[in-house]
Amino acid sequence: MKAIPILLLCLGLASCGKTSNAGSYPLTTCVVSGEKLDSMGEPHVFTHEGTEVRLCCESCLDDFNKEPAKYMAKLKP
Repeated sequence: MKAIPILLLCLGLASCGKTSNAGSYPLTTCVVSGEKLDSMGEPHVFTHEGTEVRLCCESCLDDFNKEPAKYMAKLKP
């Protein structure tokens, strides 16, 4: 009798840890270079003023930092 409530509790807790970020980032390309985000390995991900930014590589960060407003505008719908 106790097995069913315990099983349901375990299943419920297991599903709480799973989250999906699918569709949360609006672009598939680097806001600086225009290259596909996975073209140079894992994207360089950071937060700028509370917004997640993904670049194709860390080298693009210098250009981003020179004109952040220009590149942040590309993330706005």
